[in-house]
Amino acid sequence: MTQPAATDSATTRPPHASAAPMRGDLTQGPILRTLLLFSIPTLLSNLLQTLNGTVNSIWVGKLIGESALAATANVNIIMFLMMAAVFGFGMATTVRVGQCYGARNIDTARVTFGSGLGFCTLISMGVGVLGWFFAPGLLHLLATPEASRIEALAYLRVVFITMPLGTISIMVSMGLRGMGDAKIPMFAMILTVAIDIAMNPFLIRGVGPIPPLGIAGSALSTAIANFAGSAAMIGWIYARDIPLRLRGAEMGYLRPRRSELGYIITKGLPMGAQMLLVSSAGLIMVGLVNREGLATSAAYGASMQLWNYLQMPAFALSSAVSAMVAQNVGAGLHKRVSQITWRGMWANEALTATLAVIIVLADRPLLEMFLVPGSAAIPVAQHMQAIVTWSYVLFGVMMVLTGTMRAYGAVIIPLVIMFVSMYPARLGFYFLAFPYIGAEALWWAYPFSAVVAVTLTVTIYLRGNWRKVSGVATKRPGA
Repeated sequence: MTQPAATDSATTRPPHASAAPMRGDLTQGPILRTLLLFSIPTLLSNLLQTLNGTVNSIWVGKLIGESALAATANVNIIMFLMMAAVFGFGMATTVRVGQCYGARNIDTARVTFGSGLGFCTLISMGVGVLGWFFAPGLLHLLATPEASRIEALAYLRVVFITMPLGTISIMVSMGLRGMGDAKIPMFAMILTVAIDIAMNPFLIRGVGPIPPLGIAGSALSTAIANFAGSAAMIGWIYARDIPLRLRGAEMGYLRPRRSELGYIITKGLPMGAQMLLVSSAGLIMVGLVNREGLATSAAYGASMQLWNYLQMPAFALSSAVSAMVAQNVGAGLHKRVSQITWRGMWANEALTATLAVIIVLADRPLLEMFLVPGSAAIPVAQHMQAIVTWSYVLFGVMMVLTGTMRAYGAVIIPLVIMFVSMYPARLGFYFLAFPYIGAEALWWAYPFSAVVAVTLTVTIYLRGNWRKVSGVATKRPGA
C-alpha cells in the first residue's frame, strides 16, 4: 500500500510522549486495544440509541397501531434527512478537534468546538421553524399512506420544533469523541434512553394530569430525553474540568468564527452531502415501498428497525477510526494510520456478520416485536430480510475506509462513491429490473449497490492517492 511521506515509523512515539499522558490520548499504546476501548462505548451508545428507537416503535405499534408505525417509518427518514447537515458539520468538527488535540493545540480545539456547536444550533433552529410549516408538503412528496398521514404530521412537527435539542446532544458528543472521550457520551445516552423509554407510554396514553398526546407524545418524550442527556454531558464537562469546557471569554467561541467555519463548512458539507445522498435515496425507496401497499410499508418499517442494529458496529468503528486517525495525523504519526484502519475494518466485519446471522435466523420473533403476530406484513418482512441483510456487512467495509479518508480531509472521493452506489447502482438497478421482477427489484437493489460501493472504495483506498487531497492545518506548539 502506498504510504504518505513521513519520517516516523509505525512505533515512533509523538514528540509529546515524554510528557504526562493526556486524557483521551489516542496516539499512544497498542493500536487494537486502544481502538476497541474507544469504540466499544461508542458502539454501546449507538446500540442504546437504536434500542431506544426500537422500543419507541414497539410502544407506537402496540399502543396506537400499524398505521402509526408506518407513520414513524416515514418520519424517521425525514429526520435522517434533516440531521444530515448537522452530522456532516459535526464529523468535520470531530476531525478538526482530534487533529488539534493530537497536536496539543487545546485552545484551537475549543475554538473549533465552540464554532461548530454555535453554527449547527443556529441552523437547526432555522430548519425547525421552516419544517413546522412545510411538514405537510414533505409527507405528500413521500406518498405517505392516507391512513397514517395525520399521525405522521403530528409526529413530524414535534420532531422539527425540538430539533435544536438533538443537535446540541450530537455536537457535544462529537466534540468529546474528538478529544478521545467516548465514555461520557455513553453514560449520557444511558440516561437519555432510560428517560425516553420510561416517558413514552405515559405521554402517548396520558397519566394523571398529563393528557394523552398520541404519537406526538412519543416525539416529545425523545426531545425531553435529549435535553436531559445534553445537560448531563455539559455538567460533567465542567465538573471534571475536561479540556472541551469553555469559561469566561472562551464563551465567545460559541459565536461561529470565520477561520474555523472555513474548515467545518468545506469539509462538513461533503460529509453531510454523503448522508443527504443516503437519506434522499432512502426517501425515494420509502416512496417506492409505499406504492406496494400498507403491509409492505409496515414490513419495511419493522425491517429498518433491525437493519439499524446492523449498521451500529460500522458507525461506531468508523467514528472511532476517524477520531483515532485524526489525532495521529495531528501528532504527525501517519504510518500508524494503516494499522488503525485495517484493524478497525476486520473488527467491524466480525461484529456485523454475527449480527446479520442472528437477525436472519431469528427473524420471526424479532419482527413480531413490531408487528402483530399473524400480520400479513411478517412474511413480506422475512423475505426482504433474507435478501437485504447481507448488504450491510459489505457496506461496513466502505464506512471504515472512508472514516480514515475523512480524517485526512479527503471528503470528495467518499461523496462520489456514495452517489454512485445510491443512485446509478441502487436506484438504477431498481428501475431497470422492476419491469422484469416487480417488487423484488426493491430488495435486490441493496446487495447490488453494496458490491459496487465496496469495490470502488477498496480500489481507491489501496491506490493511496486520496492522501494528497488535503493537508493538515494543525501543528504542535513550538513546531
